[in-house]
Formats: sequence, C-alpha cells, structure tokens
Amino acid sequence: MSAAFQPPRAAEALIDVVPYEEKYRQLWDDFVAQSNQGTLFHTRAFLAYHPPDRFTDASLLFFKKEKLLAVFPAANLRVEATELLRSHPGASFGGLVTTLEMTMRELEHLIGQLLAYSRSQQYSAIELTLPPHIYFSHASQELEFLLYRAGFRYHQRELTHFLDLRSFNQNFSENFSAEFNRKIRRARQLGVSVRECDDFTLFYRILEKNLQDKHKTSPVHTLKELFDLKQRLPERVRLFAAYVQDKMIAGILLFICNAQVALAFYISQLAEYQQYRPVNLLCYETAQWCAEQELAYFDFGTSTLRGEINWGLVDFRQAAGAQAAFRDRMRLEF
Repeated sequence: MSAAFQPPRAAEALIDVVPYEEKYRQLWDDFVAQSNQGTLFHTRAFLAYHPPDRFTDASLLFFKKEKLLAVFPAANLRVEATELLRSHPGASFGGLVTTLEMTMRELEHLIGQLLAYSRSQQYSAIELTLPPHIYFSHASQELEFLLYRAGFRYHQRELTHFLDLRSFNQNFSENFSAEFNRKIRRARQLGVSVRECDDFTLFYRILEKNLQDKHKTSPVHTLKELFDLKQRLPERVRLFAAYVQDKMIAGILLFICNAQVALAFYISQLAEYQQYRPVNLLCYETAQWCAEQELAYFDFGTSTLRGEINWGLVDFRQAAGAQAAFRDRMRLEF
C-alpha cells in the first residue's frame, strides 16, 4: 500500500486513501456486494463496459489498518480548464460506498481524508451523485449530514418514483389504481402477453425509434454495449417484453441493482400499439416478478430532468401506486 495518500493531519484518523488499480478489482466488487448502499453501478464489473479512453478513472479506496472501509467510483473531468473529481459519469449514481459497521466518527474522518486528498491533487471541486434512500440496506442519512457539514451543497436534485413492494397486498392488482387495472385488463383482452426474453436487437429498434420520434435523442447505451452488459452481468440485466401473438410491441430493461432494488432503466413501446396498453401490463408483470424475487423496491427511474417535471411520467407512475425519493448530487468547491 505504498501508493496510499497520508496527509500530515490524520494521526487519529488512520485512514489511507488509495487510488484504484486493477489488482483491487475483486476486493472492490466483493466489498460493494456486502456494503450498505452499493449497487450494480458501483461495481467494476459494470464500469468496465466503458471503453478505456471514454473517462479518466480516478476511483478511490479507503483503508483503515489494511481493512477496506469504503470505495468511491469516480472520474477526473476537465471542465473549463479546471479539474473536477466526480462520481463516475458512466453510472446513474455513485458516491461513497461504506461498510454497515462504519461509525459516524470514522465516516467524518474519511470525508476529511477525501477532502485532503482532493486538495493535494489540485481538484477544484468534488461532486457526488448519491443513491436514493431505497438502495440502502440499512437506512441512514449520516453520510449526507456529514457531507453537508464538511461544506458540500446540493447541486442538483431529481425525483425518482418507485413501488414499495414490501407494502403490497398479496392480491397484487389491489395495489394499483382502478384506471391502471382497467388498462391491464384491456391489454389482456387484446391478446397482449409478457415474457422474459433476450431479443435485445428487436427491443433496441423499438427503443431507438421511440426516443428519436419523441425526443430527437438516442439511447444512453449502444446495442453493442447492452449485449456487453448482458454478457458481463447475465443475472442482473433482464429484458421483459410485451407481445401480440409473436410481435414484440414493448419492453422493459431491468437492472437488478442490489438485493433491494430493480431499476427499470429503459421502458419503450411501439407508438402504433399504444392503445393495446402494453406498458401497463409490462409494469404490472415485471413488478410482480420483482416481488417474487423478494426485492423490496421497483424503481421506475427519474420523473424529472434538471428539475423539470415530466407530468406524463408522474401521472402514470402514481396510478401504479408509486412513491417518490430524491436522487441528489452534492458538490463542494475548493
């Protein structure tokens, strides 16, 4: 651990900051799997799908007497001639991942070491994108409090809508509004069925056309990258599709983020089949599948973009019984 950063202050902290190297890959992913708030997006297995020249990785590990206490998936971004240490831009969220046993005092020392290290590397700011509270195995806001106390401020705040599957009645349809259930029945009457599949190519065509027609944009991932992710993480990247006879008319790509949460990363349908209500049935069936896997939450994803509310998404998700949580980005400038 000769590469560890040890600033002069820190005698009581005894926490070493170590830049990520490939030799730590297995240790890192094993740690994330046992952590309090680690997700798929924090793992090296996920982050490695990005081409090596896309981001300048600046990830960090935090050790105390050679015991790993925390990891921070991060990248070095150059913005207007300044250097920024930021939660990895190739992931939906990041931030510090900590052990369940970490004390508040240790966490405060760790944040102090992060700041000292960042100053020593001449970063002009640090940005952390925090997972919503539903991704924590043990709910705690100590990290947010201590970050705020250290000078971090909320730089961006979005809303994500989710289903709390733990509170759902055993009769699954009772958890949805009457209107949502009516549309589910309509889909079934028109012959719509849902099943898991691996036809990423066909789903991608639907997704690509939908995003281009509605928003003049493209998916975050290329088709090749989705195939790569499925190969790397076959049990955690799952595609469910709605069919009329043998024709795919809609799909949901789920990321099983951790033992708590499945995130609907992409939801898309063929516009000409909207009257078949395939997305209503898809959401119902995939949420039910998640409940059967003993996941606690089904995350629809954000319903806002840079603070602007997408009322169509909000109305649809609330009709399904969704609640809202913050997805925050915190920033500290030196």
